[in-house]
Amino acid sequence: MKLLRVGTAGAERPALLDEDGTTLRDLSALVTDIDGALLADETALDRIRSAAASGELPVLDGDGVRIGPPLGRIGKIVCIGLNYHDHAAETGAEIPSEPIIFFKAPDTVVGPEDTVLVPRGSTKTDWEVELAVVVGRTARYLDSAEEGFAHVGGYAISHDVSEREFQIERGGTWDKGKNCETFNPLGPWLVTADEVPDPQALSLRLRVNGELQQNGTTADQIFGVGELVRYVSQFMTLYPGDVINTGTPAGVALGKPEPKPYLRAGDVVELEIEGLGAQRQELKDA
Repeated sequence: MKLLRVGTAGAERPALLDEDGTTLRDLSALVTDIDGALLADETALDRIRSAAASGELPVLDGDGVRIGPPLGRIGKIVCIGLNYHDHAAETGAEIPSEPIIFFKAPDTVVGPEDTVLVPRGSTKTDWEVELAVVVGRTARYLDSAEEGFAHVGGYAISHDVSEREFQIERGGTWDKGKNCETFNPLGPWLVTADEVPDPQALSLRLRVNGELQQNGTTADQIFGVGELVRYVSQFMTLYPGDVINTGTPAGVALGKPEPKPYLRAGDVVELEIEGLGAQRQELKDA
């Protein structure tokens, strides 16, 4: 299923995208939100599937409606750095022996077409298209990648916007360059795990002002989805509704020759992942 949330920021309502790929169905009579509690409730998910198959869900007028983040009440966002072979190569970094972990605050999340703000004083705001894994079952001390994969509730597109000076040149951890407001557009949909049988076979693309910058595949990930969930569960408990941003392929501004084409107000970024939809953001100054 393709689950989403529509409406003004803070007042989104749960919806479903029909199999035709264009019709929105209102889920308000069945569930209060698209969140971790829903993903962990197989009975509620089956109820949505049955209602969708019967055609009884009311149609929502999608003309001009804002699409919000597809997940409400996000617990934590665990991010994985340098998780593609080609991205590590373009930045001159060694292939990590274990996943590199950092965090984004849930309040960085905005909708897939919401404005992204270039932080005050920024000269190195960068783009990163990423596969987001949404946890569907509580995970702690998992024993295998197969177990990790079984704890996934769904997938979405994540835009891990980054400010490279704040991240790399200002000392301390990466978090300063990752947690600026609006730095994690998510969506448009949360696609349930049963519709993504192989998350290691998805193409990812990102364009800036119409020019293709990233063109990769999740097959190039150093640590796959199941292994990432297993690994992270050794250090923290993952709960339904937690998100793992799984890294970005080559093509970021940081890895390009000088002068590096960092983002500025007025730029338009478009990104897509096979089967998970597309995003579009215009940048403005904070």
